[in-house]
This record gives sequence, structure tokens and C-alpha cells, in this order.
Amino acid sequence: MKTRSDVWSLLSRNLSKGQLIGYAVANVVGLTVVLIGVLFFCDSRNDTSGEDEFFSTDYVVLSKKVEGVGFTPVSFSEQEIDDLSEQPWVRKTGRFTASQFAVNGSLSMGGKGLSSYMFLEAVPDEFFDVKPRGWSFSPSEGFVPIILCKDYLTLYNFGFAIPQGLPQLSEQVIGAVPITLRLTGKAGQPETFKAGIVGFSSRLNTIAVPQSFMDWANERYGDGTEPPASRLIVEVDPLAASDMKAYLTEHGIEMAGDKQDAGRLSSFLGIVSAVVASGGIVICALAIFILILSVFLLLQKSRDKLRFLMLLGYRPREVARYYELLVTVANVVVTLVSLSLALLSRGLWSEALENIGLGGASLLPTLLLTLVYLLGVTLLDVGIVRSRVMRIWRGN
Repeated sequence: MKTRSDVWSLLSRNLSKGQLIGYAVANVVGLTVVLIGVLFFCDSRNDTSGEDEFFSTDYVVLSKKVEGVGFTPVSFSEQEIDDLSEQPWVRKTGRFTASQFAVNGSLSMGGKGLSSYMFLEAVPDEFFDVKPRGWSFSPSEGFVPIILCKDYLTLYNFGFAIPQGLPQLSEQVIGAVPITLRLTGKAGQPETFKAGIVGFSSRLNTIAVPQSFMDWANERYGDGTEPPASRLIVEVDPLAASDMKAYLTEHGIEMAGDKQDAGRLSSFLGIVSAVVASGGIVICALAIFILILSVFLLLQKSRDKLRFLMLLGYRPREVARYYELLVTVANVVVTLVSLSLALLSRGLWSEALENIGLGGASLLPTLLLTLVYLLGVTLLDVGIVRSRVMRIWRGN
């Protein structure tokens, strides 16, 4: 009676070590390239600066072009908004809701009072880059929280405060300064509300109030009609933003700020990651094809030996188990080596990304992809081996 070692010695005589090494090398190269692409993609999309995300998600503010002098508000129609939302580079679309009443804001600092007409807008909460506490409004409380654009504070500190003999203020200090809002609308008689700055936004160039306050105030002080969407905020998919500029130009839409350049850079990094990963996938596919072809040739060369063993009483599953173990061990070794090489390669870009506030992403996506690959390829190989051995047993 042959032992297991004898059976393995018999079957391994037709094993081509060159083909197995070729598969391992090709698969290591392919899988390593894929994992490097995934690691780089995750690191380039992970913001560590604690500020606005620079590459991961782009938000752009859109408005219609104003031609000449006009008294009819320029705004987006519902059809234009629906068409914009259907573009492949648009993930989500939000509307700026403008106030339909006059607003006067006043405050007192350093013994001097400041008063000015101002504007208020509301934006859906999901588009804010800050999440301050108390971001809500209740008419019974009468306090209006405000999120201010960071650029406005910069303009005050370095363009207005010094010539006027006023103190320069930090975000923490100005957040403690009480503000009085004087609202005038269809009711005729002005009403005052206490207000305060509860946060600063780098994304939104506006003076923002809660949507609940804007809806309530427009109904109370406005003309009773739904305010048109004068501006839109759009979450852009950087990988699909190549046609964005052409679309905006064709429809006479302007984009605020320099987000277009950030979007181009984000798209470039995303494309680089995708190209690297795609090349690795192609190499992996070719390597897997080499292994499958090698297994077919090996089983074909061992056809007579396999039938002889099965005629001696070995079940097809027992015979196939030797080849299953072979491909499983090969796949485990390939996966571990590829993962190790990819993690070592991470040091090539980690310092550069860290200098711009990126990097240090979680390894979980890479590890999950590695595990899925290992299980998927191994199950595919095992299935092919079992299927081929059963065909040999049936005489096919």
C-alpha cells in the first residue's frame, strides 16, 4: 500500500518547477503593483491636517454669469438643476437659500460700535466643513447661530481693523462677541435677534445661518414666494471631473475660487492610482492564466498516473488534494510576499504626502483586498483542479 509521501513523489515527477516559479514571480509583481496602487490611493485621500480635505472630495460653488446691469435676479431653474445633478461628475447638489428681507448687523468692540447691512444664506448641513454645537434655531430662544467664511475674518484683521484703529481678533475671540441682527421685511416693523459666530468655514464663501432659521424668516419677512436658487454647491467626483469645465462654459456657469485646479490635481492622482492598479490587475490576470495553464498541462501529463491511483482505490478528491495543497501554498506565499513588498514601498511617498498634510491611511482596505484576492484565486484554482480530476476519472 502506497503512503501519502509515495503518492506525492509519484505525482510530483511531472511537476514543472520553472512554471511554478514563473507563476509566483509574475503574480508577486502584479499583486504588489495592485496593492501599491491601493495604498497610494488611500494615502492621497486621507487628510491629516485637521482642515478641509484637499484631495478626497471637492466641493465647488456655482453661479450663473451676470451680464451687464439687471434688476431681475439671476438664478438656476429647476430644469437646469436637474440637468446638472445628472452629470457624471456630480455626486450631490445643494442649494443656497438667500434671505428675502433686509438684514442689518451690529456689534460693539473696543468702545466702538460697528453696524452694516449684510446678507444671510442657508446651505444644507451636509455641505458644511464644520459641525458646530448649537447649530439650530428656535423662535422661542431668539438666538441665531452664524458660520462665517474664514476669508472675511482675514479681511477684517488685515484690511479693515488696523486703519480704523480696531483690534485684530482671533477666531475664539470673535466667536464670543455678541451680534445683533435687525430684520426688516413685509411686516414693516423691524425685529431684532441676538446672534453669534459659532464656526468658520474654508469651503463656503458666505454668511451662513441654519436652514430652519432661513425658512422661518423668509416666511415671516419675505414676500411669500419660494426663493430661487441663486447659487449651488456641488460635491464633485474628482475621477469624473474631466468634462466639468466644458459643461460649465457651455451653460454660462461660473465656479467660485480655485477649486478647479485642486480638482485637476485630485483627478491626476486618482488617474495615476487607477493606471497603476490596472497594470497590476493585468499582470495578475496573466499570472493566474499561467497557473491555470500549468495545472492543465500537469494534470494532462499525469493523466495515466491519476487514473491508476483512482483504480487502486483512491477517491478523486483525495488525488486532487495534492494539487489543491500545492496551489494553496503557492498563493499564500505569493500574497504574503506581495503585501510585504507593498508595505515597504509605502515609505517612498509617505514623507512627501505627510509634508502636505496627507497620508497615514488605514491599512484595512488593503488588507481586505489582499484577503479577498487570496480567497478568490485559491477557490478558483481548487475548483479547476477538482473539475479536471473528475473529468479524468470519467475518462474525458
